Order: sequence, then C-alpha cells, then structure tokens
Amino acid sequence: MRQGTRNIVARAGTAPTAARKGFSIVEMLVALTISATLLAATFSAFDASWRSYKHTSESASTHVVSRIVVHRVLAMIRTGSQFGPAPADVLDASQNPMTSNFMEFISEEDRLAGLNRVTRLERRDAVGAPGEFELWYILTDADNGSVLQQRPLLRNVRECAFVLQYEPGPRLMKATMDLTVAPRDDADMRIGVGNDAPTIRLVASAGPRQLQ
Repeated sequence: MRQGTRNIVARAGTAPTAARKGFSIVEMLVALTISATLLAATFSAFDASWRSYKHTSESASTHVVSRIVVHRVLAMIRTGSQFGPAPADVLDASQNPMTSNFMEFISEEDRLAGLNRVTRLERRDAVGAPGEFELWYILTDADNGSVLQQRPLLRNVRECAFVLQYEPGPRLMKATMDLTVAPRDDADMRIGVGNDAPTIRLVASAGPRQLQ
C-alpha cells in the first residue's frame, strides 16, 4: 500500500501544467481589420475637415480680393468718359444694352497738359489653363496708341461680362459688371486638396458722373 501511495503521489506531483497560448492568426486578422477601419475613418474625417477649412479660407480670400477689384472698376467707370464699345443703333433693343467681354473709356484727359489716356478692361484667356480667364487692365496713350501700363487685375476668372446701356448720343447710362471667380490657392497642387470649392459671382453696376 505504501508503494502504491507513493506512485500515486509521484504521478500527481509531476502532472504537466497547461501550456500558455498567444493570439491565433484569426484573432490577429480581426484586430488588424478593426484597427484599419478605425484609422480609415479617422483619416476620412480629418480629410473632410481639412477640405472644409481650405474651401472656407479660399472662398473668403477670393471674395475679398474680387470685391476690391469690382469696387475699383466701378470707381473708374464713375470718373470715366466716352465709353465703348457702343452699339450702332442705341434705339435697337437687340443692340442696346450690349454685352461685351471688354470695355474702354477715357480715364485721363487734359489737353493743356497733353494727357489723353484710355483705360481698357478686358477678359483674356489664361495661358495654359483652358476654360479659364483673367481680367486685365490696359492703359494706353490715345494720341500715339502706345501702351503705358498693362497688368492682370484678377486671375482664376471663369466669366467676365460687361453689360453697357446707352442713351442717344450715344451716352453711357449704366455699366454692369458680371464677374464669376473660382477660389484657387497655389498650395492646392502641393497638398492635394484640389479645386472643387464653389465659384463666387459678383454683379455690380455704376454710371459715369460726368456728361460724355
């Protein structure tokens, strides 16, 4: 009996302990899937927030610059004289008011000082950007036709039209500027935000203060 008892005790004392297990492949795949889903959702939310910020900041900046340009153009119209282009027949409703992609007028006139300068505002095709335009300012000497100044007033223009309403003379009664601009930041190409922000449209009218 003593020998049998010792054998039982020996067998009980040497019983192997349970082996400790790690994560199985299935568990690892599930964990990785959950982590990837959470990271994708976080990145998507961050990307949407960043795009919203960029669109808001670009729209605000472009809106301010565009309004400054429009106010400047209206100020030039109010102080200008002898506007063009003019319709052949101001009494023809199909010609008056007329719509053009440019307008010009005498902005400085002083015969004693020898000043006779014409300002021209025109929409030009943007170089290397089909479907986009620029609004240009050109100042010329009416006596010899030489260009004194020319520079772009506004870029990223989608559309710019001048609606000119005349009375017999012809004398300009009212000029309306219809401007559509696309918000655009040069950093878009570097950060990959793109240019899907909504366009900005500004419409404003003014008439000359002096008789033509």
